Amino acid sequence: MALDQSFVGRSYPPTAPYEVGREKIREFAEAVGDANPAYTDREAAKALGHPDVIAPPTFAFAITFKAAEQVIQDPQLGLDYSRVVHGDQKFAYTRPVRAGDRLSVTSTIETIKSLAGNDILDVRGEVHDESGEHVVTAWTKLVARAAEEG
Repeated sequence: MALDQSFVGRSYPPTAPYEVGREKIREFAEAVGDANPAYTDREAAKALGHPDVIAPPTFAFAITFKAAEQVIQDPQLGLDYSRVVHGDQKFAYTRPVRAGDRLSVTSTIETIKSLAGNDILDVRGEVHDESGEHVVTAWTKLVARAAEEG
């Protein structure tokens, strides 16, 4: 059953702040195999003009995908998450994510499409720090695969 088009444009409340820690950034950088010293060495980050270590660009996914749970778990939307695969991811940064940031995400459903029985859902996550400054916008494409017929 196709997802309800009336959900396009629906925004969900901002998440509670997520505090970005140096250790989380280090672990993430190691997990993705990025040895950029700005991710692990405060002095290297400061030499580049940052107040503390910064996170790799894809780090924001961990925060925005968790926020998208509000969309995924919305019983009125009716998304069958057991059939969902991650289709695409894009980021647009105002500034890097930094250790010490306290970030909140507001998720909005941008589009819902049906293609060959699959539902394709685009969710935009607007990430702001605790002063309200925009940090990054993340777009996540989720594909709910069509149910296999008997």
